[in-house]
Amino acid sequence: MTNKIINEISREIERNLLLINIKIKQACKLYSKDKSKVNLIAVSKTQKVEKIYQAIALGCKIFGENYIKESGEKWPEIKQKFPEIKLHFIGNLQSNKTAEAVDLFDVIQTLDSEKLALTLKKEIAKQQKNPEIFIQVNISEEPQKGGILPQDLKEFVKFSRDECGLNVTGLMCIPASDELPSPYFALLKKLADENNLKNLSMGMSSDFAEAIAMDANYIRIGTAIFGERERKEEK
Repeated sequence: MTNKIINEISREIERNLLLINIKIKQACKLYSKDKSKVNLIAVSKTQKVEKIYQAIALGCKIFGENYIKESGEKWPEIKQKFPEIKLHFIGNLQSNKTAEAVDLFDVIQTLDSEKLALTLKKEIAKQQKNPEIFIQVNISEEPQKGGILPQDLKEFVKFSRDECGLNVTGLMCIPASDELPSPYFALLKKLADENNLKNLSMGMSSDFAEAIAMDANYIRIGTAIFGERERKEEK
């Protein structure tokens, strides 16, 4: 990749981050929220490492990835150079990939079954690590989506914490794409409060202002930072 292309990428990402931060600031002012508590997760799935390095140079400190294989190819070297970076796993986690996930990620946002909780328990004990865990809630109760149903959350939190000893600190959700997101974000906030969970991962490029209004402290933004993805997504 030539210096000219790298400079163009850097300018594009810089413009995008400036615009996003302006919108975050505006949302915080509108809804009387503390901007310092809103953490931007730069979703870098399928993006080239050159773009990730540019985002780091421009101040991004938290990144999100969806695929274990791709993450294992990109991130060990990046994290060796920038150990302060926090990496969140935000994709569907299969039980047979938990070893790689626990080894690489600081936060796993998509705990969604007792089977996965038990597998994480074993792998965390084996590796002597303590990643933060968010529970994925199927907030809109869509049959095609993963996640714990709202009515089952209390028991699942208890199981994950008490029986599995997981460091459960938050909830994440992806609301129905064809409905207003705010009621779903409000419900996730209510569920977090009921279960004494401090972290809320909700809101993406199109709806992060509404998520901030409902106390999201992690918002997940990808193409609005990096532009279109570089290649087809891994299955």
